[in-house]
Amino acid sequence: MRIAIAIDSLAGGGAEKVMITLAKQFIRLGHEPHFLVMEDNRYYETPEDLPVHQCFAPKDKDFDHFGRLNASVHKLITKIAEIESQVGKFDLFLSNLDKTNLMMTKTGVSPLYVIVHSSVEEELSRQFKLGPFAYLKKLRAKKALNGQHLITVSNGIAKEIKDRGRLHPASMQTIYNPFEFNEITSQSQQDNPQIPQGDYLIHVGRFAKQKRHDVLFQALKLTQNQLPVVLLCHNHKKAIKAAKKFGIEKRLIIPGFQSNPFPWIKQAKALVLSSDFEGLPTVLIESLACGTPVVSTDCPHGPSEILTGNLVPYLVPRRDPAALANMIDEVVSLPPSLEQVDILAKVDATIIAEQYLALAK
Repeated sequence: MRIAIAIDSLAGGGAEKVMITLAKQFIRLGHEPHFLVMEDNRYYETPEDLPVHQCFAPKDKDFDHFGRLNASVHKLITKIAEIESQVGKFDLFLSNLDKTNLMMTKTGVSPLYVIVHSSVEEELSRQFKLGPFAYLKKLRAKKALNGQHLITVSNGIAKEIKDRGRLHPASMQTIYNPFEFNEITSQSQQDNPQIPQGDYLIHVGRFAKQKRHDVLFQALKLTQNQLPVVLLCHNHKKAIKAAKKFGIEKRLIIPGFQSNPFPWIKQAKALVLSSDFEGLPTVLIESLACGTPVVSTDCPHGPSEILTGNLVPYLVPRRDPAALANMIDEVVSLPPSLEQVDILAKVDATIIAEQYLALAK
């Protein structure tokens, strides 16, 4: 099968990483994935046998602007037709992220499935606080999902969409994110001289309000242990500035973007997630696959589907630095057994890829 994976870019976000993993698995299974990226913004490396087609030129930067949307959609339709004339018709289109979804849902391509990576309501709530223009722009993107075939990356997102009734999709099903565990294990064993020699905690995620670094920093100020904390994030200056408010900046190690975060995760005492909301937080599953225990806010959506069984106690209320601090101390002093982690059997890349391929049949 020939599969088009449409996405804003290949910047260093979770959705991008998930789609690259899925594409690699399609290739292993003998299929032909192509990336349709709206703009050239690349952190992640892609295999040589994975074509990446850039749909808009740098001068088309505001391609999703209210007044330019129709022209942008026409350009995208033309680009897809051009690609198909060269490589053949696509058997399946997978669309990701708001800008791309807004346009792909207007192109008329079929079969098209839109992947919902995060909480619709939480994203709208956050944009509402930024003002009416930001809110209406986000709302426009979300309304584009009406009448579409949706894939949610967690059951929690599907339940939210169903319960709130804001969106009315043509169909909806949950397919978890794919993970290549052999690759994770192999990459986690690579040497990296930057990694601290002693014990440390780790947080992985872009410096954004959703990730609540402020809650993380407050919690770190309250912990009894004074372990250093590795932050794998992009914006070093903002992270340090925010940490100074809580007097914990000297505990931070910020090495910048890492194309291979797994050795950092594997050697950490624990990984901490402090987010307000997620979709299916990839980093929690990756940490468990590396054998590193986690502490996470019980945010919508995903963590409660990952931390089950003996890992349930390591879910703490969101926006509660004291509870987060207590659980960080507990996981450092008495880490849980990770011999039986139920979620790992459900997210193997081969299983997930087959579920996506079934959409075209």
